[in-house]
Amino acid sequence: MRKSEVLAAEAVTCLNKALYHLKEIWEEIGIPEDQRLQRTNVVKNHVKGLLDMMIQEEESMRKRLITSIQACRAEMETLCLELQLPTFEEEKGISMLQQEKNMRTEVEVLTKEKANRMQQLKILLEQDQDLCDILCSMPYGIAADSVPSVEQLESFQQHIQNQNEEKARRHAEFKALKKQIILYMEELDHIPETSIEKDVLCEDEDSFCLSRENITSLKLLICQLEERKAENEATCENHREKIQQLWDRLQVPQEEREAFNEHMVSSKKRNLEALRSEVQRLEELKLLNIHNVTDAIRSEIAVLWEKCFFSTEQRQAFTPYFSEDFTEELLSQHDAEIQRMKQHYEDHKELFDGVHQWEENWRHFQELEKKATDPTRFTNRGGNLLKEEKQRSELQKHLPKLEKKLKSEIEAWEGEHGREFLVNGQKFLQYVEEQWELYQIEKEREKQERHLKKSKQTEEDMLYGTIIRTPTKRRFLGTPTPNKSRKVSNLSLFERVVLRRTHPAPVSAARTPGGAKPPHPPSKGCNKENEVQPKGTPLACPSQYSINSVASTYSEFVRDLSKASNTKNQHGVLNSTITNF
Repeated sequence: MRKSEVLAAEAVTCLNKALYHLKEIWEEIGIPEDQRLQRTNVVKNHVKGLLDMMIQEEESMRKRLITSIQACRAEMETLCLELQLPTFEEEKGISMLQQEKNMRTEVEVLTKEKANRMQQLKILLEQDQDLCDILCSMPYGIAADSVPSVEQLESFQQHIQNQNEEKARRHAEFKALKKQIILYMEELDHIPETSIEKDVLCEDEDSFCLSRENITSLKLLICQLEERKAENEATCENHREKIQQLWDRLQVPQEEREAFNEHMVSSKKRNLEALRSEVQRLEELKLLNIHNVTDAIRSEIAVLWEKCFFSTEQRQAFTPYFSEDFTEELLSQHDAEIQRMKQHYEDHKELFDGVHQWEENWRHFQELEKKATDPTRFTNRGGNLLKEEKQRSELQKHLPKLEKKLKSEIEAWEGEHGREFLVNGQKFLQYVEEQWELYQIEKEREKQERHLKKSKQTEEDMLYGTIIRTPTKRRFLGTPTPNKSRKVSNLSLFERVVLRRTHPAPVSAARTPGGAKPPHPPSKGCNKENEVQPKGTPLACPSQYSINSVASTYSEFVRDLSKASNTKNQHGVLNSTITNF
């Protein structure tokens, strides 16, 4: 039995005892029956009223619990729906009071979660609004009165983080652009005029709207300032070139030039104005010295004519060059001509440089060819012979390649411009052919001169018995004497060539008509190889010592030299021979 039931039984017992006790009192007092009945009825009504009141209170409490449970259930369903949570499952088999308590506790938790989410949403919305104002971007797109889910809050937070990073990036870009704009404006002495320029220079960096349009406008402004700076620099550079030309033509003193050096470097607004003023001053001074200026321009034109390989006819076509009537119009014609020549040279600079390169190589080649026929070239001690021959060989290979390259470039140029490319009034390839023909003619002439000179010398030697010897150098102390017993037949071709150059072939002196003796008779016992042959004996010239067998040019000498370097013994002979040279 429950304790409450025991207590209820005790309550009934107490009530019975109280009624019995009242009955005894009433009997002892002698209260009549009708009064007893009345008094008993009062007790009954009093007890019943008390119990009815208590029952009513407990019934009211039960109704409140039922109402609370229904309200909590409805609120909990709403919260679960707003918070996007699963529906709360009520526990079965519990009392109404416990059920109400559980549901009320769950409603409090859900209400707190909702408030927390709404607070986070409010903070994120404020941050998003600030970022939208700075970046001029669209809001995230979430209602302020809706309860966000956990996923929505996380996504919103990530969006805010991305926006903050974008803000930091744009702010850094803005600072860099602002710094560059300020620098350009200072260089250009530019005063802010447009709203974007004033916003950049006057407003606080944190309050500047970092929209994509504004960043693009700043970049466009920088491009405009760069163009203006480039235009100023180009204008200043043109003025500087003009000033330099006028200084040279007018022969302005160096002190006056140095005083203007500040404006010859910078390109700011004040420098540009100073350069313009200087050009104007020099132009006025030029008109006062028009004769000297025209002569200076003519010198420059002559240099450009040389660079562009102009022929005499092309030069004479510019008739103002030869005029003596020095006027402003004549000076203008010369200025126009020098500008035209400069442009002409720049347009065809590669071709002209190629022709200049060919002429330089051709001149060098002719110098080496001339050195190759110089008898004094064998007196060198620094190996110049081999170096010169190597250079000459390289030039012989390089010149045809260069000519071929220039030919293709000139043909392409002629096809593009529809006219011939002239060098000194004639086609370049024709000019090259003429140079080679002149070279061959000169070689043939030199060859004939050497042949005539050799023939004449041979006739004099045969007639007078004189021999021109090549002087030999005095040996140093300790230098070993070559083995004289070595047979000539065992020598290499190069050794034979060297031997012929250092020991000329003996020639017997023929008697002069009338039995006269030679001009300088040798002493007896000396130079036996030069003694006079007996009368009637023919002239003796051994074939291996023939004069005609000696290398006539340096090319043949080097060719024999290369053949002689194939064996170890021949290397020794080469070294000793070059040392003797």
